Amino acid sequence: MVVIEPEPREEEEKGRVNVTREPKSKPSAKTTTEEAEPSHSAKSGAVDADDGFETASESDFNGGDDDHDPEQNQQQGEQPQPIPPTDDSLEAVSGEESIQKALAEANDAKVKGNRMFGDGQHEEALSEYGLALQVAPDVPTSVEIRSICHANRALCYLKLGKYEESIKDSTKALELNPNYVKALLRRGEAHEKLEHFEEAIADLKKVLELDQSDVQVRRTIQRLEPLAAEKREKMKQEMIDKLKDMGNSVLGRFGMSIDNFKAVQDPNTGSYSISFQK
Repeated sequence: MVVIEPEPREEEEKGRVNVTREPKSKPSAKTTTEEAEPSHSAKSGAVDADDGFETASESDFNGGDDDHDPEQNQQQGEQPQPIPPTDDSLEAVSGEESIQKALAEANDAKVKGNRMFGDGQHEEALSEYGLALQVAPDVPTSVEIRSICHANRALCYLKLGKYEESIKDSTKALELNPNYVKALLRRGEAHEKLEHFEEAIADLKKVLELDQSDVQVRRTIQRLEPLAAEKREKMKQEMIDKLKDMGNSVLGRFGMSIDNFKAVQDPNTGSYSISFQK
């Protein structure tokens, strides 16, 4: 028996018929997709990850069923949807915007205060620096502007002769920025005006630690040290006088006075010894 096999050409024709007939049984998926989302056709059917839409994972194309068609979900009406923002994300954005707005307002007030200080309007400048400190949020990003406004207020108080207030604002500036040289200088000057020589010297020595090349600060320390020593002796004498008064009030009941006691200083150690004299 002779078996006649179909010629290969005939099989190819049959296959070609099957291929061309299949699309006619349903509408074109590509046409439907382009009409629903024209922006996708501009990207040759691909969805960019930055456009807010979800994209198919690699497993959808490579690791899934071989018969899975990535366009089939679009044919069935399943379209990628944007992920709505959560309440937490909205609050975070809103909070950051509020902080930036407050910082901008604080900076405007600071600039206005600087301009007024330059014009000699120290009281008005104080008000603007105070406004800046009120609106500046208590966050790490506002540390710089808050420390500057405190230091600038300290300078205004110096010009107005309000030295205690100047010390307070300088201290607040240094709490925010311990190495703030201008705040150290202004507090040191205020201390000197109040004859707090020891405290002034301590602030100026801190300045020298930060900048050893400051000759003027070194000279100021040399000028203040004798004044500080003189004040220490004066305070010591005042204390001795008060102790004498207290001693005389007690010893007087026994017919004695503090003059019966003599304090002798040891030249080697600097300490004192008390001797009784009739």
